[in-house]
Amino acid sequence: MAETPLSLASQLQLIDEMYARYRLSPESVDESWRRAFTDGDGGAQGQGTIPVLDLQAYAGALPTAAPAPAPFVDGTRAHEATALVHAYRVRGHLEATLDPLGTYRREAHPELDPKSHGFTEGDRDRLVSPGGLVGAGPQPLSQLVEHLRATYCGTIGVEFMHISAPERRRWLQERMEPHKNRSALDTPTRRFILDQLIGATAMERFIDAKYVGAKRFSLEGSETLLPLLHLVLERAGEHGVMEVVLGMAHRGRLNVLVNLLGMSAETLFAEFEDIDPKSALGGGDVKYHLGFSSDYTTRSGHALHLSLSFNPSHLEAVDPVVVGRVRAKQRRRQDGQHRKVMGILVHGDAAFAGQGLVAETLNLADLRGYRTGGTVHIIVNNQIGFTTSPIEARSTPYCTDLAKGFQIPIFHVNGDDPEAVAHVAAVALDYRREFQSDVLIDMFCFRRHGHNEIDEPSFTQPLLYQRIRNHPDVHETYGAQLIRAGVVTQREIDEQVQAHHRRMSAELERARSLAVRPGVDAFGGVWQSYMGGPERSVPDPDTRVPRERLVELAERITHIPEGVNAHPKVVRLMEQRADMGRGKRPIDWAMGELLAFSSLVWEGRKVRLTGQDVRRGTFSQRHATVLDIKTGEEYFPLDHLRPGQGKFRIYDSSLSEAAVLGFEFGYSLDWPEGLILWEAQFGDFANGAQVIIDQFVSSSEDRWKRISGLVMLLPHGYEGQGPEHSSARMERYLQLAAEDNWQICQPTTPAQYFHLLRRQVLRPWRKPLVILTPKSMLRLPAATSTLDDLAGGSFQRILPDPETPAPDAVRRVLLCTGKVFYELAEERRLRGARDIAILRIEQLYPLWEDLLLQALQQYSRAEEIVFVQEEPANMGAWSFIYRRMQPLIDRMGQGGRRLRLVGRVESASPATGSAKAHLLEQRALLDEAFAR
Repeated sequence: MAETPLSLASQLQLIDEMYARYRLSPESVDESWRRAFTDGDGGAQGQGTIPVLDLQAYAGALPTAAPAPAPFVDGTRAHEATALVHAYRVRGHLEATLDPLGTYRREAHPELDPKSHGFTEGDRDRLVSPGGLVGAGPQPLSQLVEHLRATYCGTIGVEFMHISAPERRRWLQERMEPHKNRSALDTPTRRFILDQLIGATAMERFIDAKYVGAKRFSLEGSETLLPLLHLVLERAGEHGVMEVVLGMAHRGRLNVLVNLLGMSAETLFAEFEDIDPKSALGGGDVKYHLGFSSDYTTRSGHALHLSLSFNPSHLEAVDPVVVGRVRAKQRRRQDGQHRKVMGILVHGDAAFAGQGLVAETLNLADLRGYRTGGTVHIIVNNQIGFTTSPIEARSTPYCTDLAKGFQIPIFHVNGDDPEAVAHVAAVALDYRREFQSDVLIDMFCFRRHGHNEIDEPSFTQPLLYQRIRNHPDVHETYGAQLIRAGVVTQREIDEQVQAHHRRMSAELERARSLAVRPGVDAFGGVWQSYMGGPERSVPDPDTRVPRERLVELAERITHIPEGVNAHPKVVRLMEQRADMGRGKRPIDWAMGELLAFSSLVWEGRKVRLTGQDVRRGTFSQRHATVLDIKTGEEYFPLDHLRPGQGKFRIYDSSLSEAAVLGFEFGYSLDWPEGLILWEAQFGDFANGAQVIIDQFVSSSEDRWKRISGLVMLLPHGYEGQGPEHSSARMERYLQLAAEDNWQICQPTTPAQYFHLLRRQVLRPWRKPLVILTPKSMLRLPAATSTLDDLAGGSFQRILPDPETPAPDAVRRVLLCTGKVFYELAEERRLRGARDIAILRIEQLYPLWEDLLLQALQQYSRAEEIVFVQEEPANMGAWSFIYRRMQPLIDRMGQGGRRLRLVGRVESASPATGSAKAHLLEQRALLDEAFAR
């Protein structure tokens, strides 16, 4: 009978077994095995290869007469060792020494016990297969366990086996296992780490002594963040990164500003002194929310530009803003490989686990419209929220567990072991470079004071803070370690502490002598050619496009190349749009928009539009992307206008409002010359991004002296589709309007929309633009324009009555915005009401009262001026308009007239959910507008 061939597993077990014998006693194995292992170890042949051996022949011919010097585990149990190694890779972090305070008792996990895998106490000294442990050969079981514990259960605990890509797991194993997850740091690096720890501590203690009880959100207890950030930048510089955008909440922000970004302590102390308060009346923000930028040079000479993004108390709101800024900077540097610009986000443990914006931002990482090549996430894990302990703050063992769903390696590390932190920084940065992936460093530390310096933390955590009071600072423990190693002396440490104190004392004296608050230049770098301030400070640009250019653009954006199998309905749509470009059909809303986009792209501008389903359009109106129905290939007509054109980028976003809008806001901060747009699927959906709107879009110029030209497209109009599908909540944007902080417009013709979009880019004045866009009006025959309207004219803030009734015959003026104009105009036609004029307010804010007054004065004999809106009386533009218009009416010199509202009654909900009820309400609204 023929012998049964050995399986591959049996062959590998046999080789492991023979190698174990060879290591203990080369003479105990056959000469051919000795030769194989000699060559494999780099012996005579030195090539690391094993000659072909007849494994079948050797399988039953193992020498038994001469026992090996020490017992070994036979080959049939190699899989037990493999299972043990696997268990440590998966579960080792659960027994890692991560908490500097030792607050939480580490429970022994049964899978990490060799007994769970079939080993006994008597196997401790038996040789075992390394079980796939990288860089290890057969060794006693006790030595294997020690190696595994040092690698996975020390002051570093790594979660990486959730990553589905084997090559990524293998890469991490190769970086961690051969050297037991540690790096041998040279003396300059160890001294550098100590220097950063001393500087961080010295600054906190100085401020604490000089400004007792002042809020500063101290870094004490987590000072290792400073060397960690420095080492991340060092590694990034080695990788060729030239620019870093940093986002973080307030914990430790002041320390980072001074000791990482190099802001002068004088500037910081001027904030504490609160000098020149009149200059900050009604504006600015607290010092631990401010942003800053600087140039940074690593110890090895690499130059990086650092930008710390401003951030409100909504802790994680800055996350998508930072990632958007990184993407824009990468595009500006033509960094398609995501190598030159990198983002760093510093989180708190409670916020990372608790705030949904974290998950929304993580989800953007590998989407083609948002990819940046990996963000470095650092969690300053204070193991507490404001006053809330982890057991009350999350339902998971770690605050980082959310990240597992995004295939991100998670490095837990004890912040009281700075050298472990340094090793983790290097591995994490190298992984990001290798795989263009987010990475997460979870640095366990503590918070020496309360949430802020006013709080008494022992009210809610008495036992925890008893431990903290007795726990030494990390610079003391690490300094003692380096003193024992002969790296530094106590005298050198003391001198360095004193030098920091002298420097800060001198900077404090300079700050106290200042008479003017240090300013921020909002118009440096890419913003040199732009301005903010009042809208009237800059003239309107020429937004016209020659008719022949429009005809050419229309031809090119409606052309479907041969070989692209478009949907038959899309083909018909393109044919209709081609007729619009030839003047055979009036131009509808979508065509007006595409002509605005294409004209800007033709002129070399960038246009970027994102949002849910924007390529087709929520209402199937846009079709900026043509899909081949046979191959699924995409064709973008606006990418094929002419050589050297600008970039047109349109991306369907994830089902997110907050993260996507935050991303586009961040993008707009670093791309002022382009048209950057975000479209809500329905206007009311922007409610999901209200934090971004309130804290960034509407207020960044006033709070942080940063300008944005972001455009928000918010579909709005009452058509019986229910509350969320009717109102864009314009009242909220109007309530936030002040100091010309942004623009709020509701254009009613394609030409108005065309000129408005072009105006946003062509004038050097930059403010966010909120556009209330239509739904049913997209295809309303009355809401169309001509090529001549686009080739001539400009955006009009107030549109006169197109029917031009005789001014002296007008007894009532109806003022309105948006879609209701067309319903009012049609009702007037049906009623034959020639004594009623209808004016449209196209730009609600900034409201140019003089233009409105001029439009009203021609109807000086009108007995009534009525504002008509579709929204309930407690919503819409009514309150905003009344406060501004009644004084204008009084100025017209015909007292007694009051501005009156026609609209829906006050309501807690924006609209009815009944289509028939909507029609009844709309009928009543029109009847009241025309009632005598």
